[in-house]
Amino acid sequence: MNSILHSQISVRRRGGKIEDYLPIHDFIDSTKELCSDNRHRLLHTMWGIRRVIVPIFGHSIINGDNKTVNVKDLCEQDHILPDYQNKFIPTLGDFVSALDNSVVNNLDFDSFSESYKHDKELYDLLLSPLANTGRKTSLIITHNSWFINEIVPRILKREVEIRDFEIIPSDIFDNMNFRLWMDNGSSYPESCKLTVGKVVG
Repeated sequence: MNSILHSQISVRRRGGKIEDYLPIHDFIDSTKELCSDNRHRLLHTMWGIRRVIVPIFGHSIINGDNKTVNVKDLCEQDHILPDYQNKFIPTLGDFVSALDNSVVNNLDFDSFSESYKHDKELYDLLLSPLANTGRKTSLIITHNSWFINEIVPRILKREVEIRDFEIIPSDIFDNMNFRLWMDNGSSYPESCKLTVGKVVG
């Protein structure tokens, strides 16, 4: 589903016009620039919403009908859930579990993060995947040129770094196995399997 279709969902649910929502839906899918298949959906997680989307766009926007729209709800209900047939929202851990650890474990995350240790706000953001998943390999999501030069300047207003990076975005996706749940919700990720078919109450 493209960003125009997601924006049309937002208009039907929340009023306003397509242009009110297009920047957010475009940005959620901006990782398609890094990977052309559905492995790209790293921002289609609560980590992506909380750590990236909301800090960039704010907790709410005002649409063309002068109504306040909650950005978290917009991301969940109009973008992520429709991409997975309204079945689930994957966790960052679901994506991390698809990584080939035999390659990723050899990347030098320690040196990368150490170089930003003087900047506590940035350092905490870079380590947030580890806090979220408990897996050191998850640091590949923030310890790369894309995150430093595309995401960090938008969130923390830091300067772009013009240099060679040891860890690049292709290191993420070249080492991530495609899982069936990534295919528009064709199956369930591990984070959902224990609750499928159970009644919560």
